[in-house]
Amino acid sequence: MNQFYQQGQLIELEIIDLANSGDGVGKLDGKAIFVPDTVSGDRILARVTHVKKQYAYGKLQEIISSSPHRVRPSCIVADKCGGCQWQHIDPQYQLKAKENQVIQALKRIGGFDNPSVLPILPSPDSLGYRNKATYPLKRSTTGTVQAGYYQRNTHQIINLNQCPIQDTRLNPILAEVKQDIQAQGWSIYNEKTGTGKLRHLGLRIGKKTGEIFLTLVSSSKKIPNFQEQAEIWLQRYPNLVGVSINYNPHQGNKIFGLETFNYVGRHHLIEEFGQLHFQLSSDTFFQVNTEAAEILLSVLLEKLSLTVEKTLIDAYCGVGTFTLPLAQKVAQAVGIENNQNSITQAENNAKINGIDNIKFYTGNVENILPFLNIFPDIVVLDPPRKGCDRSVIDTLRKINPPLIIYISCQPSTLARDLKKLCQEDLYKVESIQPIDFFPQTPHVESMAVIGHNID
Repeated sequence: MNQFYQQGQLIELEIIDLANSGDGVGKLDGKAIFVPDTVSGDRILARVTHVKKQYAYGKLQEIISSSPHRVRPSCIVADKCGGCQWQHIDPQYQLKAKENQVIQALKRIGGFDNPSVLPILPSPDSLGYRNKATYPLKRSTTGTVQAGYYQRNTHQIINLNQCPIQDTRLNPILAEVKQDIQAQGWSIYNEKTGTGKLRHLGLRIGKKTGEIFLTLVSSSKKIPNFQEQAEIWLQRYPNLVGVSINYNPHQGNKIFGLETFNYVGRHHLIEEFGQLHFQLSSDTFFQVNTEAAEILLSVLLEKLSLTVEKTLIDAYCGVGTFTLPLAQKVAQAVGIENNQNSITQAENNAKINGIDNIKFYTGNVENILPFLNIFPDIVVLDPPRKGCDRSVIDTLRKINPPLIIYISCQPSTLARDLKKLCQEDLYKVESIQPIDFFPQTPHVESMAVIGHNID
């Protein structure tokens, strides 16, 4: 039997590339083998763990010779924790790999022979950039309360007292709240049996304001002595502005439930973004890298050349992160979002910033966009990782806005959707700007500028 197909075999391998998943890629007998915790230029010993028809997966056993792109991780559990996959890779090479990831997706999936991909813009900080962290909770075999990220491809928690990619101001709270949960004797949820109460610890910080919000996700609405403990936390941490419980009684991987109960302080924190003030609650979406998102906003404003005569639609608008700064520059703006809590916050954010030329709609973009009876000058798309529904693309081609901005966190779905938009040469991709929103991981944000094809 061919060496490649022998599961459990130890093989010597040279890593020649990085996959979109973040794994290093080697070749054996012309077939790919994916090995986590490696980087292009490594020569390694790997043990084959899973075998497919055309490729296999391996586990790193030994580094025979290190790549020049390999560095010492900043975190002592980087090789175990599933939160970061690329801490062992030089930050400059991470940028090169992400830029290439966008280019290759546009070529292979989008069919663009020579895509206009601009040099990637780095994050101002490669560590300490995350403004939000949500940690699953677990009780160890010795009864100790643990919080951390799951080990890769498992549901085994790697216990953390600090995390190098989250804002350093959250680290003391992470370590101490675990101790308080332990002292209170609160039960921890067991996902296998469905018993126990506390499921996740959520922390969010305003990078500019320093305001912090703490949320415990629970399968029960009632936690003994929670009010008293919440008041202790509010007194202990000067920047903590609110404590809540999010109620999620359902089994499955979804972190937050539909109901959140505020116990002390405010039900939101205040963040500054684009020279505006935003109210953010514990469970609504906001870009996790505030500084990188502001870079994107500045590039966006530069590309749009907004004027007071123009009408803009922001699909997938969230809490108005980009809608509000853009609305200040146009005659009329429309925001669409399927999360009612986000829309409520978006409307509040418009009010507190004195912006009154925006109309928000709650619902799926594919259900609302066709019936707005608006022919906008600009449409901004910022969909989830799965990209746009086909009907959204069809509607855009029908209403035919002169300019579309597509913000994406998934190069493969970006390439797919751009291919559909540009069918029959209706549109042309003018430029694509990758931005590193997620250092130490293989994820990359991109902004595509799409205009009418007038050639």
